[in-house]
Amino acid sequence: MTVNSAAEELRAELTRHPSRRGDALFRWLAKSSGWFILALLVLIAAFLVIEAIPALQHDKSNFFSTLAWDPDQTGEFGIAALAFGSILSSLLALIIGVPIAVGVGLYISQYAPRAVARPLGYIVDLLAAVPSVVFGLWGLIWLVPTLIPLSEFLNKWLGWFPLFASSNNTYGKSMFAAGVVLAVMILPIVAALCREVFIQTPDEHIEAAYALGATRWEMIRMAVLPYGRSGMISAIVLGFGRAIGETIAVALVLSSSNVITFHIFDPAGATIAANVANKFGDAGATGRSALIASGLVLFAITLVVNFGARAIVRRGSKEKRA
Repeated sequence: MTVNSAAEELRAELTRHPSRRGDALFRWLAKSSGWFILALLVLIAAFLVIEAIPALQHDKSNFFSTLAWDPDQTGEFGIAALAFGSILSSLLALIIGVPIAVGVGLYISQYAPRAVARPLGYIVDLLAAVPSVVFGLWGLIWLVPTLIPLSEFLNKWLGWFPLFASSNNTYGKSMFAAGVVLAVMILPIVAALCREVFIQTPDEHIEAAYALGATRWEMIRMAVLPYGRSGMISAIVLGFGRAIGETIAVALVLSSSNVITFHIFDPAGATIAANVANKFGDAGATGRSALIASGLVLFAITLVVNFGARAIVRRGSKEKRA
């Protein structure tokens, strides 16, 4: 009996074994799940493109540069102001929420005693279960009036910077309020993911840092944060996706107006998701198709951000191996 024939018989015997059949079944299920997600993504993109074509054909202006949104009456509409507002509000949410979320994750995983860390982790996780309409009502009733004195203070002392300057000294339902609400909404997601990544830091890395005489912060800087960098980036991307796609909360705390402005304290601005929530009920056939077209743009922005994050993580992994 040759070596090849013996190997073939052994492979056949292993294949007939129930555990091997279970491995093959699991492999098939895992592969099918991956292809199903990819097919679902393609189908969603195809649906958005097909439904958006009628509105784009009737658009009497440039869809990517027009500020106005009136598809059913004048036929002029565009996503310039909506896309700008979506990105600006999401970036504000990341700037405000991510440092706090990372700090919470570090405290729970590295500083807090076990008796405190476990209930605090549960509380942070529970924040993710709060409905967005509750955050919106909280922002509308309590947060917006509360932020007015802070907005006036920042405008007074930092008004030389356009972001903190108010063009008409009118405050209220602004992009700043929307950014704060979104920051609170993404905080539990980012904090929970960062906490789980930081906990997975190998003990060998931590002990090696302490062996070199590092303090706790130096150990975190040298061992925990570098190890969890890819997880932190993934958490930030998920937070960005949560923020840019939020509808009801933003619609309640943002004064909808299709303008492009960097004055975050002014009661102005709009986002794609909030515009869909506000306009879909009263929209005609062209209007609904136009809203779907704006959703297609939001879909594309999310894909670009995710692919960019994956590229950053991949490059960081290559540099680490080098």
